[in-house]
Amino acid sequence: MINWTRVTELYNDFGSDGIEEVLIVFLAEVEEGMLRLAAAATPDALQSEFHFLKGAALNMGFDEIAALCGQGEQLAGAGQRSTAEKAHVLALLPQTCAEFSQDWHRRVGLPAE
Repeated sequence: MINWTRVTELYNDFGSDGIEEVLIVFLAEVEEGMLRLAAAATPDALQSEFHFLKGAALNMGFDEIAALCGQGEQLAGAGQRSTAEKAHVLALLPQTCAEFSQDWHRRVGLPAE
């Protein structure tokens, strides 16, 4: 789930050009973070990558992703396997990014590009 109120706040803070730049950086960082999460095999590495993605997701209003990453981070921090959370994040995050990219203009009241 995307918190569209947060997206509108970002748009109001950065404007149309600024939010485009934020999105480019966000999508690139998330792609790199997903690659690192996919490769993470130790609890420390998993915890670190879940933490990174959780922060990025919260900043952009990706509440569901942030919650999943928080669960994975907590499990990894306790030394427990977070395989299900890892798989769920890796499956859901690209879908959420695609939905966001497609809908954000309309959601903040701009014509679609």
